[in-house]
Amino acid sequence: MTISLIAFAILLVMVFARIPIAFAMAIVGGVGFALLRGWGPAGAMVGNAVFETGLNYSLSVVPLFIFMGNVLAGSGIAQGLFSAADRVFGRMRGGLAMATVLSCGGFSAVCGSSLATAATMSKVTMPSMRRFGYADSLATGAIAAGGTLGILIPPSVVLIIFGLLTEADIGKLFLAGIIPGIVGIVGYLLAVMVAVRLNPEQAPPVREVHPMTRRDAVSVAAVLGLFAFIMTGIYGGFFTPIEAAGMGAAAALAIAFATGGLARAALWRAFLDSATASAMIFAIIIGAEIFSNFVTFAGLPDSLSTMVENLGLSPWAVLLAIVLIYIVLGCFLESLSMILLTVPVFYPLVSELDFGLAILQDREAVLIWFAIIVVVVTEISLITPPIGMNVFVLRSVLPDVPLRTIFRGVYVFWMADIVRLALIIGLPALSLYLVT
Repeated sequence: MTISLIAFAILLVMVFARIPIAFAMAIVGGVGFALLRGWGPAGAMVGNAVFETGLNYSLSVVPLFIFMGNVLAGSGIAQGLFSAADRVFGRMRGGLAMATVLSCGGFSAVCGSSLATAATMSKVTMPSMRRFGYADSLATGAIAAGGTLGILIPPSVVLIIFGLLTEADIGKLFLAGIIPGIVGIVGYLLAVMVAVRLNPEQAPPVREVHPMTRRDAVSVAAVLGLFAFIMTGIYGGFFTPIEAAGMGAAAALAIAFATGGLARAALWRAFLDSATASAMIFAIIIGAEIFSNFVTFAGLPDSLSTMVENLGLSPWAVLLAIVLIYIVLGCFLESLSMILLTVPVFYPLVSELDFGLAILQDREAVLIWFAIIVVVVTEISLITPPIGMNVFVLRSVLPDVPLRTIFRGVYVFWMADIVRLALIIGLPALSLYLVT
């Protein structure tokens, strides 16, 4: 266990030194494995990790779902979603911020990526909120927090990778994410209401709202239709979750061409952005696989189980400790790296715990519940200082907004997330109701 902890410490030092996390995990894992087994076996292990990851059929969902989101972003669907949401909430103080949250939730349902949702919606919603006099803190806070919904509401790339790591049923993970995702949207809407009640100057008075246009209705119908198509196909037995990625990408292309919103340049940009994002994700997956092989061989999962038994901690205390570890790690690591790095260590431990609840009697239920907890904690980390990846994405898109302004705007949403996390931990049925 000592060797593994030293390796984690070295990894964090490399991350602070601005070495890309994918290379940092690969270097620490490869060298650590070599010191334990020799350079020959370490070279074979690294080669197998690269080869098997590249040929893993299940990982084909990653570029396909990313491409689906990029196609919809380039076709103007995101703008139509925001406009439609504005028609619903525009008559309320803070209505544009609420519309931002709702449109982020809708876009994330067909995107699957938090960073892509935040980057896309910032370009769509920020100009409108500034035009009507919203404070930058509330506007950017709503975008950053709304963007986190992309890794929970299905189809979610992070839930897919969690399922591949743990061999959990991806279809059930998608179902488990629906109610917590809806709770997250409701919590963010309430957070906006609280923020404008505490400081009315953050949002202008109520304004006149025009009726919904045909394009707004088409955008909403397109998102709802695509979401229903994917979920019906999976749970109706027409195609698997892996095949759903291809079907969803094809359907997104058809919708984009049918609505006439996808120009040739936008399509080419969707291909390039998808390839870039996929290459980054695959590099991280390979690095995490190498590091995971090392810590597993070093005996970290078994050592953790033994330590928990010797300390006599209750299952709830163990879960709380894991959640705190995730929150701390989230301050320094981005979401995918954190999940790939920690899930192989923690899920064997959690799956063996008995929480004393009827709904958590079997290992699969505990694993699915734990997956949703991990994803929600990861959402929190995306807006937690000093890193907060969604905040930095917004900073890159909106260079004129200081980081402190964005972090000041997200605190009320961060508190809403903490409440949601407590509800999910205390009421496992929120995650498991649709599954069971």
